Amino acid sequence: MKKPKPGLIVTDLILLSAAYVIMAGLKPVMVSYMSPKYLTGFGITVILWVVSSFYLKKYHVTKGEKPAFIIRNIIYPNLLALAFVAFIIYAFNTTFYSRMMVFGTFGVATVMEMFVFSLYAYVLSSPEYEAARAFLEQPPTMTDKRKLKKAVVHSKLHNGARFLRAAIAEECGEKGASYIENHVDLQDPKKLVVSTTTRFNILRQPDKHFTTIINLHRINDIRHLNKFFEVVNNKLRQGGRFIGCAETASQRKQRILRKFPPVLNWIAYTFDYILKRVFPKFYPTRWIYFFLTRGNNRVLAQAEILGRLYSAGFEVIEDSFVNGLYFFVTRRIKEPAFDTNPTYGPFIKLRRVGKGGKLIRVYKLRTMHPYAEYLQDYIHRKNNLQNGGKFRDDFRISRSRAILKALAG
Repeated sequence: MKKPKPGLIVTDLILLSAAYVIMAGLKPVMVSYMSPKYLTGFGITVILWVVSSFYLKKYHVTKGEKPAFIIRNIIYPNLLALAFVAFIIYAFNTTFYSRMMVFGTFGVATVMEMFVFSLYAYVLSSPEYEAARAFLEQPPTMTDKRKLKKAVVHSKLHNGARFLRAAIAEECGEKGASYIENHVDLQDPKKLVVSTTTRFNILRQPDKHFTTIINLHRINDIRHLNKFFEVVNNKLRQGGRFIGCAETASQRKQRILRKFPPVLNWIAYTFDYILKRVFPKFYPTRWIYFFLTRGNNRVLAQAEILGRLYSAGFEVIEDSFVNGLYFFVTRRIKEPAFDTNPTYGPFIKLRRVGKGGKLIRVYKLRTMHPYAEYLQDYIHRKNNLQNGGKFRDDFRISRSRAILKALAG
């Protein structure tokens, strides 16, 4: 469990104070910003800064943290503190405070925090730090050795299936383990259970005809998802099962709205929506998205998840929301059939026959989630048809496009 680091708290307060002094030094008369009036305001700012930092867990940094995690954990608390400071300034008619001092102090402190916190996470991950920490740790006592011996003996009493189930429960929760156990025989020697984000951990397996492959890691963190599904398909025998999990776009939205306080939660969701859902759709901003996220924690709609699975040659047997995740159970029915020129953006390219039988390209505003075109058979089984052959409650259509489609008549 992550805990706040006292050293980071002290360092952060030093950085905030340094930022205030730097901004005061840029002013023509620096001494006026060291008056009791300004220092009282700075003291209130420090209190709000620390409270928002603790509330949004800014100081809960561990080794190996991704840059996007560090940036997010710094910006969100700082924006919350800045919002409170701005409210106090205008609500209590204290507009004599320099806006350059307020925004400049927050901006300079934020930049310095990003550098220092990133350096801290890097140092924690270095082998030298691990070696130094191991050297300073005391050797285990006789009591520790006896406990270790009992644990080893106790572990031998468990068979492979019970041990595997416990490992699955540790990875995805007790409810997730029960769901998986209901769909696969954990004693089957021809199954493969992994928790991975790379297809090479599947590809390197010597067996080529598994009956079941289970991946306990969310597919949201898999960079080349279609390639991953293709390798899983190749390693399964015909009719073999693939079980995986993900966080859908709707689950992600609810998680963000519950995580932050009212008003701020919608601000956070708006920033998340722009970065994670708008930026990947456009070529000029796509590189920014991959630079910040490395393709991890991507947003996947339920329709896109199922569509990718069907295009990879799987048939969905069952899907369910369990323990905060979306689990799916699929069966291999054919070889993958990916489109060689897929379209992922807001516009799709269609080939149509034009005048004189000439093939032309038509650009159309996308109304469905990507890969939703592979779900026709799945929709037939899951949904009732309306008059005229249209589907009721078609989840393949995104909400924003559904509004445009309704307006278009």
